[in-house]
Amino acid sequence: MAKHALLVMDVQRVVVDRYPDPTYLPRLREAIDAARAGGLPVIYAVVGFRSGYPEVSTRNKMFGGLTRITGAAGSDQATQVHPEVAPEPGDILVTKRRVSAFAGSDLDMVLRAGDIDHLVLTGIATSGVVLSTLRQAADLDFGLTVLADGCLDADPEVHRVLTEKVFPHQADVTTVADWVAAR
Repeated sequence: MAKHALLVMDVQRVVVDRYPDPTYLPRLREAIDAARAGGLPVIYAVVGFRSGYPEVSTRNKMFGGLTRITGAAGSDQATQVHPEVAPEPGDILVTKRRVSAFAGSDLDMVLRAGDIDHLVLTGIATSGVVLSTLRQAADLDFGLTVLADGCLDADPEVHRVLTEKVFPHQADVTTVADWVAAR
């Protein structure tokens, strides 16, 4: 029997603030509460860097600009999960260094040590961390479920295409409500 874990990705305050959807965090909270009630591990993945960004190359289009700023991304405040869905004792927090939750983190080690073989994916953005993590997790032979409305993207059409056309090739795609009801 598969051992599932809920993966909550990039729901840091600085990220959430860029995606104003008043229904998202309460819906995500519902999934988190259901996972905890069902005894599923809840794992948070946040992007973070050391002071001075030694992990970031100026050639990196997404993160390279950080090397020209000071503070924010290397601070505790930048990696803080939004308080409405914050980790509780017993939850696991991993820090990643790139888009995928696996990149530069110890996520794979945590999953293997916990005998977890199926991931339930949520996070911001659908076209970023969710897509990258889904692809890498599939290549690592994890079973996958994506909670489509547990993910957000700046472009609703990109979100729709990914959740309706791309993700179903490697994952089961459902809604938070349907996933919670099945628990």
